[in-house]
Order: sequence, then C-alpha cells, then structure tokens
Amino acid sequence: MESPSSASSPLFTPSIPLATRTVEVDAGPARLLVLPTATRDVISFRASFLTAPDLGTSDDVALGLVGDVLDKGTTSRDRHAFADALDGRGATLSFYSDSLRIGVAGRALRADLPDVLALAAEALREPLLDADEIRKAADRTVAAIRRSRESTGQQAGGTMARRLVPPDHPNYIYTPEDEEARTAAITPDDVRDAWRRHVGSDGFLLAVVGDADPGAIAATVADRFGGWAAHGLEARFAPDAAPTAPGRVDVPIADRTSLDVRLAHAVALRRDSPDFLAAYAAVYALGGNFSSRLMQTIRDEQGLTYGIGAALGGVAVEHDGGFGVSVTLSQESLERGIVAVREEVERFVAEGVPAEALAGVQTTLAGLHVVAMATTGGLAARLLVNAERGFDVGYLDRYPDLVRAITPAEATAALRRHVRPADLHVTVAGTLPSLA
Repeated sequence: MESPSSASSPLFTPSIPLATRTVEVDAGPARLLVLPTATRDVISFRASFLTAPDLGTSDDVALGLVGDVLDKGTTSRDRHAFADALDGRGATLSFYSDSLRIGVAGRALRADLPDVLALAAEALREPLLDADEIRKAADRTVAAIRRSRESTGQQAGGTMARRLVPPDHPNYIYTPEDEEARTAAITPDDVRDAWRRHVGSDGFLLAVVGDADPGAIAATVADRFGGWAAHGLEARFAPDAAPTAPGRVDVPIADRTSLDVRLAHAVALRRDSPDFLAAYAAVYALGGNFSSRLMQTIRDEQGLTYGIGAALGGVAVEHDGGFGVSVTLSQESLERGIVAVREEVERFVAEGVPAEALAGVQTTLAGLHVVAMATTGGLAARLLVNAERGFDVGYLDRYPDLVRAITPAEATAALRRHVRPADLHVTVAGTLPSLA
C-alpha cells in the first residue's frame, strides 16, 4: 500500500505537469526517468528492453520461458537465496515477456532500492537458467495451453487472430496444438541460447517513481547495469496485417452452451497515428463500457446478451492492430445476435458519433487516465509505456486535453476510416446449436 501521505495528496495532478517534475537522464545503458513524489520511503519501478525476436520461429517461445525463470536464481545464488534477498526486505521483483520486449516490475523501500536493482541486474545479466526450472516453466505453459482449449473466449479470440495476421506478426496466436508442440520442443539449451542472443541493453528503459533522489538512482543504475552489452539485433516480423477475405469459422467445444463470438477485421492504424485518439474514442463510444451503444442496444434493448464490447486491439507503434466486437450469446440467440451486432455496427458508422456520447467518453477516458496514475506503481507503468511508444513525458500531461479536444466530426471521420462493417470476420466458439 502507499504511505498515508500519498493517500491524501494525488500523485498525478494536472496543475503540476509531470514533465516539469520528471528527471530524465542517461544512466549507463539505460534511459532513466525518475519522478519524485510525496510518497514517503516507498519506490516503484518499471523497466523493459527490446529482445528483437525473429517471429515465426521458436524465438518467442524460448524468450517467454526466459521471462518465466529469470527470478529462479542466478549464477551467484540459487532460487531460495534470491527469494530470501527480496523477502527479507519486503521488496517485490518480477519479470515478464511479450512479443517484442522483456519487462521488469519492482517495489522497494528507498533504502533497499540499490540492492533490489542489483538483484534485477544480476537476474538479467547472470541468470541461472536451471534446466529443472525451465522444464517446470514449460510444463506450466503447456498446462495453460491445454486449459485454453476449453475456453470459448480464448478459442474465439485465437481463431480470429489467425484470420487477421500472418504467423510472423506480433498479434498472431498459434492453435493450442501448435503452441503445445512448439513449447514441448524447446530445450533448456534453446532457452539459454535465446537469453545469450536476445537479452541485452537494447532500448533499455527504466521508470522510477516515489521517494526518489534522481542523482542517487542514476548513479546506482549506472553502477549496477554499467557495461551491460547490447545484442544489436533488429526484430523481424510482418509489421502489417495480411489481407484475408471475410468469412466465418466455428470452433466446436463440447458442453459450452454459452458461446463466445468475435467480429473483427484488421486496421491500418498505429498508436502514433494522427487519428488514433479519435478512432479510439469513437470505438469506445460504440462498445467501451456500460454506457456504450452496443450495451444499450444488443444487451439492454434486445436482451440478446449479458456481455458485449468493442475495442481497438493489438495496436502499437511498431505494427497495426484490429477492430473487434466481443459478445457472448446463447445457442438460441446465436444467429440473431450476430446479425444484430452487424446491423448495429453498420448503423453506428453510418450515423456517426453523437456529440453527447463523445462527451461521456471524453470524461471517462480523462478520468481513467488520472486514476491509473494514482499510485507509484501506476505512474511508473504509464511512464514506461509512454517511453516505449516514443512519446515525450509531456504527452501524459497533454492526454486529457487531447481527448477532450476531439470533435464529433473528427471521431466520426476516424470511425469511418478504420471501421468497415462489410469486412468483419466472424468466429464462434462453443457448443453450436446443431451439435447440442
């Protein structure tokens, strides 16, 4: 929990710009962002670096397992000693891997931060990569994959991803069978090789928030991470979606009478596109929350579902993403529901974004932005993601005003540019009426 002092004083206050309070400095191989706050004694940090996997190969599987075992010991201490070094300080340290980066999340008392950062550096630069731990992590991954076969949501979503993008796109999702085979084929030596080739200081970003002294932290980071070599690789993947003719795919799953349905298509849109925020706000008005058009019509008026939403997903600065609607339908309402969703999306695009709906979305998005930065961990996460996107720190200050500045005409134009009802693919997962 945050200290009492931070509870009575919001960490993010628009009247005090983050850009003026955040200190940015090069600290060894890291681009360091330090935001001192009134929180006493506690510091949160988030970091990430580029792994540059060759997507479409086994790189992503091996790097996922690297992320799973980085906290399972180093060449200097086994997993128990590593855990004790954290637990004895009441600190937390975790690692994660996505399609293009490995990330680090941590929290510690101010006095313990140098030691916790030293542990993070040790784990990244000298991981034990024990064969038994790697096999355990692979077994856990396989178990999760097998469970996903019974998840209507995961099966509908994965099937849709395979329709929208090729295997060497960051948003691609393999079939459970292929993913299990890929994971089972990875050896401990493959994981160690992936660490040697892909774990380095490339694009190393570190955001630190709390009771922080920027100068002291910069010195600590330069000392702990100094000399960390870069791998010098560039990620190889398909940056844009591959065109596929719209169609429908059903995924039969026994004993699942509540069916998950996805209607989606690829979009030529990136996070730094000039009209991204307008498109995002427009799609949010369509299906972002309980006040959205789809909720009001498909759920409340027509009673066809308990849950429906629309979103722009998988959009990044490096690659395009997609527009999609997710809806849960009963066997009886399946076909009617799909038709109703299509019609409502078509109607919304044709009519445009109402001014009243947009005003509500603008208030919501601005509020969510502030709430997300109400803790040191939330602020550190936002600083990191903002830096990963290549935006200046001031973008976080400007974001609420940028959202509020979107006009109905701009939102409607972006909606019509990026949402194409005639191009929607459909995937359905569950016990189909004909098989019940």
